[in-house]
Amino acid sequence: MASTSPSSQGAPNVSELSYEDARSQLVEIVAQLEQGSLPLEDSLALWERGEALARRCQEWLDGARTRLAQAEAAEQEEPSGAPAEEDQ
Repeated sequence: MASTSPSSQGAPNVSELSYEDARSQLVEIVAQLEQGSLPLEDSLALWERGEALARRCQEWLDGARTRLAQAEAAEQEEPSGAPAEEDQ
């Protein structure tokens, strides 16, 4: 039976991680995989977690990009220098 790697043992659910936490864990996993000293089963488990972490980071980045685009659109809709409430 393959041993459980320290990075995935007791690790929180990927969907609950902040961008910073997911990125930090991903960096650790890449470093472990680059060493090449883990058994194949452990390497595969780390690879799978790394893929999930990369998707989570991309979700955060996509969400941030959407929020920025919405903020820019809202700013362009308002008259320059005047709050929207003053139009009444």
